[in-house]
Amino acid sequence: MDALRALVDTVQYNCDVADARHARDMTLCTYLLEMRELYRWEQKLPLTATPPKDALGRWLTERETRWGDLENSEYRSLPLGDSRLEPFEARAVNDRLLSRGLVYGAGYGRFHQPQFFLGRLERRETRDGVEVLVAGREHARGISAPPAASQGGAILVRQDALRRWIWEKVELWGMKRAGGPLAMALEGYGFVSDPEGALERMTGEETETLILHELGEVLADGILGPEWTEMLAGFRSRRAEVLARAVRDNLADCLSTLPVLLERDARPSLHFYFALREGLRRELFPSLTAAYRTWCDCGEAAALAAAADAGREHWLRSARRLLGMTRHDPGGEQWVEALLAAEPSPLAL
Repeated sequence: MDALRALVDTVQYNCDVADARHARDMTLCTYLLEMRELYRWEQKLPLTATPPKDALGRWLTERETRWGDLENSEYRSLPLGDSRLEPFEARAVNDRLLSRGLVYGAGYGRFHQPQFFLGRLERRETRDGVEVLVAGREHARGISAPPAASQGGAILVRQDALRRWIWEKVELWGMKRAGGPLAMALEGYGFVSDPEGALERMTGEETETLILHELGEVLADGILGPEWTEMLAGFRSRRAEVLARAVRDNLADCLSTLPVLLERDARPSLHFYFALREGLRRELFPSLTAAYRTWCDCGEAAALAAAADAGREHWLRSARRLLGMTRHDPGGEQWVEALLAAEPSPLAL
């Protein structure tokens, strides 16, 4: 227990250092929502609990003061038995931890922001030659908790983060009770009559959707080669990175997520997928949105399948176009940015 406590404390320290450096890069609205959820996680409050306003305010002030003290600190190596490993050696760390029922995540998210977590291992499997690690309750985390990522050759899914992410969408939907894909997804999972049971069913099913998307990203990266990862890592323009990630996300979904969900006739998951399509992913792929409306109106999946088929070729060409713009050209990302300003977008399908 002492060894676990030391490991948890070290991972949490590294999470705090990462937050100290990057948390305030978020928009104010996102920052406040993420801080609210971090407080709820840290205090072990039920998802249905509303954090007390005064206590949350004090905690937020104390946390920002701590971050101010940590902003220039270095990450600490992780104590593992008689040795220590560096915090980004996720594969080596998991080689030590998985047999103990723990899973560790370390990598870089959007805009090169470091992210760490430590959780309980719920299951471990191999899908299409790729190791999949599903984490449950989390012992250490930062303000940002992406539900899934590919790290060190493995796919990591964080079910606690996913459950909280879904509940956040449910809470926002509950304020307006609007129709649309989210309402249909929630109806399909039975949220009206059994919200707690529906949340667990949804977390389980959407874990699979996340795995399918990450498998699609693995496929996309295999086709595009290491140049794609190098291009993303080299971007200094956030706009260029957002565009490139949107293109790769659409390619991944056309390669894996959509074909499998359609084959399984996973209707609630398909509705939830379209509820979460936002920003450039949606703007660049209006034909998919139109196909979804056709599916909703007449129940025929042929239009959706055709849109995914067309998307595979289109988004692969688009990704290769971005690579061509940046290959051996220090100013290439300016050309990538220029694609965002063009009306209509030359990448849209």
